[in-house]
Amino acid sequence: MNNFELYNPTNYIFGKDQMEKLSTLIPKGAKVLVAYGGGSIKKNGIYDSVLKNLKDFEVTEFSGIEPNPHFETLEKAIAIVKEKKIDFLLAVGGGSVIDGVKFISAAVNYDGNPLEILQKRILIKENAMPFGTVLTLPATGSEMNSGAVVTIESTQEKLSFGGSALFPQFSICDPTVIASLPKRQIQNGIVDGFTHVMEQYLTYKHDAYLQDRIAEGILTTLLEIGPKVVEHPTDYHLASNYMWCCTMALNGLLNKGVPTDWTTHMIGHELTAMHGIDHARTLAIIGPHLYTVLFETKKEKLAQYGKRIFHLAGSDDEIAKEAINKTVEFYHLMGMDTKLSQYTDDYEKTADFIAKRFEERGWKAMGEKQNLTIEKVKQIVEMSY
Repeated sequence: MNNFELYNPTNYIFGKDQMEKLSTLIPKGAKVLVAYGGGSIKKNGIYDSVLKNLKDFEVTEFSGIEPNPHFETLEKAIAIVKEKKIDFLLAVGGGSVIDGVKFISAAVNYDGNPLEILQKRILIKENAMPFGTVLTLPATGSEMNSGAVVTIESTQEKLSFGGSALFPQFSICDPTVIASLPKRQIQNGIVDGFTHVMEQYLTYKHDAYLQDRIAEGILTTLLEIGPKVVEHPTDYHLASNYMWCCTMALNGLLNKGVPTDWTTHMIGHELTAMHGIDHARTLAIIGPHLYTVLFETKKEKLAQYGKRIFHLAGSDDEIAKEAINKTVEFYHLMGMDTKLSQYTDDYEKTADFIAKRFEERGWKAMGEKQNLTIEKVKQIVEMSY
């Protein structure tokens, strides 16, 4: 097992009727910016509940944070925070809103051009504005980690950043919010969480046995409950397991002591930036093709995955190949198309564009063994057409 440090200071508040604790979690006298997205929280009662519990605070609202939050939008929020001398941020939404608030938190006291945080991947270890979250869409795990992704609309780039100062101080996670979500968002959330686990699990065999078993437990649970929660979002048992799985998939626990491979996400981010495809759906497009191109590198772990998760039998080669097929079947069951051409007609030069982007950034040796070259990235994207 590799050396590691585990640090996660987020106060994770899970279950029904937890919004009543909100006013006790924010410092008294704080000036609060409540940030949210397109306004769905006004339809499902969350907006009213948040404001009710913030009645003793000075509150400023900022709406319109996009799915895949735009740097250009977040700049406006940063200006408001500075103008009104706000000192606490509250994200009310899913991963995109939370990621947007993380950027505001990082940028508001940053000494320099905030674009540098994204383009230079600067780690934010101090001087960030404190923030909390009210989770409305389980998917990204952003409610209990210190990473985020923001889109620069002007350059069509979707870039990640993070740092130890960007953990939420608290996250209120009530599974009943799932009842009001559209099917598409639940499908996306399940597949996003599933792929987060795969990026930390599907590498090569190692001796971190517990990490493998925890990962396999999350994968098995998502396979079991995914189709059910889409059809029965008011079932609290299903909703609570869905929410907790997505948090556990990316709260920093699974990657401790193990190799990881985030290339599916790196390529997927480019597809979202270029074509506006939902994040989770880009992962369903790219993941299986990446496993195929890196088959020899990942074969042992693919075979373990096939045996333990799908109970497959045969040679390791046969099991590994069928495990990829079973993963694609699950994505289809979750409403995912797995070809780029099913989302856009303008796909023919996508592989060339992404390969050029990776080369410009110096991303030339990726994956858990640094054997994923730019040429292989191009091959993966071309296979996805």
